[in-house]
Amino acid sequence: MIFFFFLFFFFFFFFKQKTAYEMLRSLVGSEMCIRDRVSTQSTGEHTRSNMGRMHSKGKGIARRSLPYKRTAPSWVKQSASACVTEICAMAKKGFTPSQIGVVLRDSHGIPQVKMVAGNKIVRILRSQGLAPSIPEDLYCLIKKAVSVRKHLEKNRKDKDSKFRLILIESRIHRLARYYKLAKRLPGNWRYESSNAAALLV
Repeated sequence: MIFFFFLFFFFFFFFKQKTAYEMLRSLVGSEMCIRDRVSTQSTGEHTRSNMGRMHSKGKGIARRSLPYKRTAPSWVKQSASACVTEICAMAKKGFTPSQIGVVLRDSHGIPQVKMVAGNKIVRILRSQGLAPSIPEDLYCLIKKAVSVRKHLEKNRKDKDSKFRLILIESRIHRLARYYKLAKRLPGNWRYESSNAAALLV
C-alpha cells in the first residue's frame, strides 16, 4: 500500500512540474513575439502602422484615459487663433512640442490643445512649416544614445551602460522603422552611431 502511494505521488509530481514548465516556456515565447512585432494593416488605400512595444518591466497596456467630452472646458477663455499664434511663437523660440504643451497647460490652463484649436500641436506646427525634422521622441532617444556613448569613451569597463546603449539603439532603429512606414521620415533616413551627434544640431 505504501509502495502504491509513493508511486502515485512520484507520477503526480513529475507530470505537474512538466506541465508548468511547458506553460511557462510558451508564455515567454508569446510575450517575446508580441514585444518585437511591428505589423502593418491595410485599410483600403491607406496603410496603418502599429508600433511594437518597448523595453520595459510592464506589459505595455498602461495608457492615459482622456474624458469623453471633446469641447474646451468653461475656464478656457483663449480662442483657437490665439492658441495657434502662441504655439507658433513658442516654436520659433526653439520650444519642443512637449514643452509647448506644458507651457499652455500650466500658464494658460489649456488641458488639451485639440479641444481649443481643433488639432494637435505637432499637426499645427506641420501645417505652419515649423515642425521638427526629426520627431521629438526619436530625437530624445538619439540624444540619450550620444550621451551614453560619450560616457563609455571615458568609462570603458561600464558593462551596464554598454547593455543600456544596446537597448537605446534598438529603440531608435525600431522607432525609425515605424516613422518610415508612417511617412514621417524619408525612406533613406538612417541612424549611424558614428555621426549621431550631427543629427542633434
